[in-house]
Amino acid sequence: MGIFHFLNVIDGACSIIQHPSGHTTVVDVCNASVESIAERLVKEALAKALVDKEKAGGNYAQKRNPVNPIEYLRGLGVASIFRFILTHPDMDHMDGIYALFEQFAPVNFWDTNNAKEIEFGEGAPYREEDWLFYKDIRDRDSTTSPKRLVLYTGAHGQFYNRNEDGKGGGDGLHVLAPTKDLVEDDYNDASYVVLYRSEAGRILLAGDSHDGTWEHVLDAHRKDVENVDILVAPHHGRKSGRCCDFLDVVNPRLTLFGNARSEHLAYSAWTSRELCYITNNQANCVVVDTNGPSMKVFVTNGQFARDVNPNTEFNDDLGAFHLVDL
Repeated sequence: MGIFHFLNVIDGACSIIQHPSGHTTVVDVCNASVESIAERLVKEALAKALVDKEKAGGNYAQKRNPVNPIEYLRGLGVASIFRFILTHPDMDHMDGIYALFEQFAPVNFWDTNNAKEIEFGEGAPYREEDWLFYKDIRDRDSTTSPKRLVLYTGAHGQFYNRNEDGKGGGDGLHVLAPTKDLVEDDYNDASYVVLYRSEAGRILLAGDSHDGTWEHVLDAHRKDVENVDILVAPHHGRKSGRCCDFLDVVNPRLTLFGNARSEHLAYSAWTSRELCYITNNQANCVVVDTNGPSMKVFVTNGQFARDVNPNTEFNDDLGAFHLVDL
């Protein structure tokens, strides 16, 4: 087992790594809730109607057909989460965190040492219970469950990048950011940037990292991020007033964009460098088999897979269509 999942969760973020060790890592969460069957059927029917309508205009419209990470994890047969990584304290990265923790009781919780506060007014798009639950974990005694870890650039530790005996690569997770100074400066520049090293190659998860983070990463971890195989785009691929010169070094073979309106995505930064990307709106979920020697990329939207790869085949084990090998 060595499978990476990039989920289609509306405008937020959620990735899952099933490690060869048997551990499951979840990075951020959005669109997670425990719903009744009736509620889910109504939502699925509405989503299908919207998708069918938008397909007529040439839009894959998968933003209208998101997945629920709780249901997705159940479908994978996951019974518990070994670690949950909150890249930074924005609600689109912790939407449904209360329900997720109730269902899967993560053992370890990676968090930044932030002091962010949020006020919820009437009509707020996210649940206040999620924010209050997060704050309770953030502010409680670190010895209680889940075990809260605050990790900074270059951290080494048992299980995430060291085996139980303190040797080897553990689950292959390497913390490239933040630094203590970055956490104090800006909540986006306080974002975790994590490099996942697998048998088949490297996947770089960038959270909502901004310019200060990339200055640090390129200065301190340049060799680690040069010419990565897959980049999970910072800030879901949005422009966000950022400088994209880091792409000249990172030079990803494939980038995964989240959902946002086209006018807000930084397409030109990738196309001008002739870099390939996939959006959730096209692919729905992206599943990557990281068991070497190459990364095998699959998507759950069959129509998109067939348009890109007419010879695509459905993989029953992954529940997705083969797109390309990297």
